[in-house]
Amino acid sequence: MEIKILGSGCAKCKKLEDAAREAVAELNLKATVVKVDDMMEIMSHGVAMTPAMVVDGKVMLKGRTASVEEIKKMLTG
Repeated sequence: MEIKILGSGCAKCKKLEDAAREAVAELNLKATVVKVDDMMEIMSHGVAMTPAMVVDGKVMLKGRTASVEEIKKMLTG
């Protein structure tokens, strides 16, 4: 599983990245969490508002952060 956190590096982007990493650890998933700050790559996902989270190529969240519990539900459901 590949999880991309899209964002410029703002506080909300960092918060989402941290929550995603914690969710992966708590679920003991074999997943890679990658921080993407390249605007061309972010736009290639059709995302206009960051932070955003892309899981295996599918945009799961955009324009806001999420709690660890919410991310865990996204990754398992």
